[in-house]
Amino acid sequence: MGIFSRKKNEEKVIKTKSSFGSNLLNIFSRANLDEAAWQEIEDTLILADVGVKTTKEIILELKQNPVLKSAHSAEDGKQVLKDQLVKSLESTNRELNLNAKPSVIMMVGINGTGKTTSVGKLTNLLTKQGKKCVLGAADTFRAAASQQLQTWGQKSAVEVVVGEENSEPSSVAFNAVQKGLSVSADVVLIDTAGRLHTKNALMDELGKVKRVIEKHATVTEILLVIDATTGQNGLIQARVFTEAVEVTGIVLTKLDGSAKGGIVIAVQKELNIPVKFVGIGESIDDLVAFDPNDFVEGLLN
Repeated sequence: MGIFSRKKNEEKVIKTKSSFGSNLLNIFSRANLDEAAWQEIEDTLILADVGVKTTKEIILELKQNPVLKSAHSAEDGKQVLKDQLVKSLESTNRELNLNAKPSVIMMVGINGTGKTTSVGKLTNLLTKQGKKCVLGAADTFRAAASQQLQTWGQKSAVEVVVGEENSEPSSVAFNAVQKGLSVSADVVLIDTAGRLHTKNALMDELGKVKRVIEKHATVTEILLVIDATTGQNGLIQARVFTEAVEVTGIVLTKLDGSAKGGIVIAVQKELNIPVKFVGIGESIDDLVAFDPNDFVEGLLN
């Protein structure tokens, strides 16, 4: 059982506004799949932001499934599809690594993805599990960022370390870690400045923040926040951020507003970076630990 496991009647099934799940179900319900059907499947997956490379891999595996090689019931076809999608989302390291004290979590991403909001919601999850948290407002370039993070901190009754506007992000991160050490915090969450993945200097700064932190504590997680509605651009962001720092997991926001949802599969399969949390609404409780079975169930029902 993971840190964010919930009783069955309390679990939220992750649902999107996606139509691609129902489209696939309709195709797989056919007794026989001919080449035209396989082309429909390929088109549907690509349009849903699964990506060309991942789509071809999924189809190759599906074609080798003995159930689909001959006439089959609609129920059997649906089960094969469900199993394949869940398999595409397999990961051995989806749990949040909180093995250090304090464990430092850096949140990174471009502007507008919901990064600061995700810091606040993740703090809410952690404090509900009895973890003592400190927040660091290392986004010193956006005037409202520190105030926004302080508001989130108040909601979970945790201390927020802020710096002067335009001060060095690494110095704020350092001060947050020092505060975490002094109060015996379990987790220090660092909200970094939103940056364009095309700006090398800003990307290099992330590495500096990490190096400064690790002189005094352990960065156990670097979570990249991606807006699900950006589709394949999210993949590009993830690749570039991974080159700057070792991204350990993805927080996928606005999944409730995505008309596609296939980006979840694309990020996981193409980059081998686990989706650890998903944002499914505006409430403070609407950041949930990602569960492949729940996601696929919501997608296909």
